[in-house]
Amino acid sequence: MSPTIPPPRESGTVPANDVPLYWAAWGPSGAPRILVLHGGPGAHHDYLLPQLLRLAERHDAVFYDQRGGGRSKFDNLATVTWRTQVEDLAHVADALVDGPLHLVGYSWGALLAMLYALEAAGVHLPVVGAPLGEVHRVIARPPASLTLIDPAPLSRTHRNDFETEFARRQQSSAVQALRAELTASGLRERDPDAYRQRAFELSVAGYFHDSARARDLTPFRVTGRVQQSVWESLGDFDLLPHLKAITCPTLIVHGRQDPIPLASAEAAARAIPAARITVLEESGHVPYVEQPDALFAAVLPFLAEVTGA
Repeated sequence: MSPTIPPPRESGTVPANDVPLYWAAWGPSGAPRILVLHGGPGAHHDYLLPQLLRLAERHDAVFYDQRGGGRSKFDNLATVTWRTQVEDLAHVADALVDGPLHLVGYSWGALLAMLYALEAAGVHLPVVGAPLGEVHRVIARPPASLTLIDPAPLSRTHRNDFETEFARRQQSSAVQALRAELTASGLRERDPDAYRQRAFELSVAGYFHDSARARDLTPFRVTGRVQQSVWESLGDFDLLPHLKAITCPTLIVHGRQDPIPLASAEAAARAIPAARITVLEESGHVPYVEQPDALFAAVLPFLAEVTGA
């Protein structure tokens, strides 16, 4: 069964180059505002809920659907690049955050936060596949802090390692046994909705330290062409040599058993001057399910420190 998500305190859209970007806010009005960036690319914010609403206990937490996913889908076939997403983030930040910009990013959202911070610092990385001669600069104000939860791979080499490891886990005997159990359960006939939910959970079981913990997740869809075009626009990327330009306080939290290599997050922590890292034991890529207490024990004090809440 999917967890119940409470309605937001308020919601709306931010116009960004003719694409309305949907946003929703939870938490006390007037509290320090934080902007939460979901993973993907091409996904939507819902799958982080309700677990990440712990962030809204003492903060005004704003989530938004990135271009091409959730309620921010669009009908044209224009290519979405990583810089498109950075530009959208700048629009959202300008429209919704009056004070210091505190970014909380999960997975791809953590990588997006770093790409945004690099643009704000004047580091303009290339966009693979952009029209020849195109010059496009994003006007981004520097973030006041970054909270990066299980960041996506920071280089093409680390991404290749992740893809190999995730494929291996999905074919493991443990996941195969869970699939066989589902097939033999008769759930498809008895409760088609429950069957689809369980099939979804098994499709992401490789992200978990313990594949049996892949339960009670809010399902989500990824817009495949958006995901593909964003990753292709990064080419043979390597952010690590540039991260020294990010000077704001930064917390990185990473599961030791995440299929995304811990080495990627550790390298980021060494490269960003004001970064610290917390490694979560017995946790894969979904710490808000596997190790929520340890996750929030690291994140909430850091947010209190940087926002004063």
